[in-house]
Amino acid sequence: MASPLDVDRLRADTPGCSHVTHLNNAGSALPPAVVTDTVVDHLRREEQIGGYEAHAEAADRIEAVRDSAATLVGARPDQIALLESATDAWSRGLAAIAFTRPLRTEDRILVSSAEYASNVIPLMQLAMTTGARLEFIPDGADGCLDAAAFADMLDTDVAIVAVTHCPSQNGLINDVAGVGAALAGTDTWYLVDACQSIGQLPVDAVDIGADFVSATGRKFLRGPRGTGFLYASDRALDELEPFPLDLHSATWTSEGYEVQPSAHRFEYWEKSYAALLGMGAAIDYALDCGMDALSLRIAELAAYARTGLEQIPGVLINDRGVRRSGIVTFTREGRAASDLVAHIKASGINVSLSTPDYSRRDFESHGVTGLVRVSPHAYNTTEEIDRLLVAVAAS
Repeated sequence: MASPLDVDRLRADTPGCSHVTHLNNAGSALPPAVVTDTVVDHLRREEQIGGYEAHAEAADRIEAVRDSAATLVGARPDQIALLESATDAWSRGLAAIAFTRPLRTEDRILVSSAEYASNVIPLMQLAMTTGARLEFIPDGADGCLDAAAFADMLDTDVAIVAVTHCPSQNGLINDVAGVGAALAGTDTWYLVDACQSIGQLPVDAVDIGADFVSATGRKFLRGPRGTGFLYASDRALDELEPFPLDLHSATWTSEGYEVQPSAHRFEYWEKSYAALLGMGAAIDYALDCGMDALSLRIAELAAYARTGLEQIPGVLINDRGVRRSGIVTFTREGRAASDLVAHIKASGINVSLSTPDYSRRDFESHGVTGLVRVSPHAYNTTEEIDRLLVAVAAS
């Protein structure tokens, strides 16, 4: 089935398409011109009238970014916090859990085997300082999180579960909604890292059933770097208090302080409002295209890339899962992944190198020392994928 998107329009809207073959959208995508224009326009306004004054003037537009993000993930605006990155968003959720419900020695933390290092490391810190145990959920036969093994691991001592929806290094899509259904009615806190899925897949945060879903602006959403957002469930808003708070997330009263009732409690006052407005423009652009259409186009290009790469002697596709994301990872026999990436980049094609320090458990359990990562977006073309195939075959 062909995507209904007007690819020529997408490319015309994306100035970078005339300069580079960009297949690194899982790293940082080429933004449409409206995103950059929105950021620059606000910076110019700050230049003209002052930062606080420009902020006040754009207050309604800034709040509209929250509305757009809520629409994107099927949530309410009061459940959305506008933040500086997916890591910042995820960490704010974790900090609220750790502050409100400190971990104990008898507690367990469960994470997916393909979890990203920036999520695992702070959980390791918590485990080391509290005595709680950090355990990895095994992969199933298809390479995704093993739902049956996860169910067997669940007990009343599981305090936190963390799962990445679309890991950045293996092309799989974890059943985060299935995990959420298994946790329904429990006291376990559930964090989902959706930084690689939001923007390339339709994501319904409420349907996932997580307490927190974190997203970034710079990847498949095509927003500016230094932006992200956090979805917080009603349970999280009812029961958790972030730490530390500031004068934006709480109000200093004569008796103490009052925490903001909405997801504003996860925000700080000082941030780049120009960048956040740019993220809003990127979200609105994606919504205008339609997430179903974008997802279909990205999946078609990823499948085209996998099929072509599989036909090159010595190339091994490392992606797993029955249903795969728009992230394609591979190696070539006799070539270090780092050398192959350098060769592809020298051909004018942007790809990325994935190394074990990004997700050590996943890499080591599969005996992988490095991967080439290709991540097309809807504005890419099959001709650009063909250029990649030529470059790989010639390496």
